[in-house]
Amino acid sequence: MLLAELLLAGSVLLPFQITGDAIQEPLGGLNGDAARGRALVASRSQGLCLLCHAAPIPEERQQGNLAPDLKGVGARLDAGQLRLRLVAPQQLNPQTFMPAYYRAGPEAGLHRVATDFDGKPVLDAQQIEDVVAYLRTLK
Repeated sequence: MLLAELLLAGSVLLPFQITGDAIQEPLGGLNGDAARGRALVASRSQGLCLLCHAAPIPEERQQGNLAPDLKGVGARLDAGQLRLRLVAPQQLNPQTFMPAYYRAGPEAGLHRVATDFDGKPVLDAQQIEDVVAYLRTLK
């Protein structure tokens, strides 16, 4: 089993450990809230998940079809696998267009970032755990 530890630069990002195809431990030991996670997945200003994915969120009529449907994802993947796909999807597929929602700064390859967003991840550790909690309900 391949063990890799990835420590992210910047004080806003917590360290995590990739084991196989997953990040088994919740970021910062935080517990996610599925209701907040659902709101992030549906959000057109922050999560933006529905730009590429469809999901069982009927009030959002405009949903993407570029990436796998999220319906049933909680049955296909465990929490650790979902976490890695949100935090560092390029670890699984370097060619993926899925953005890494939990990276920041030039050490992560991000350059010419607007000042308001420089050094900040798209989602913080609590938000990652909230989305994981919501996705786990989709069985």
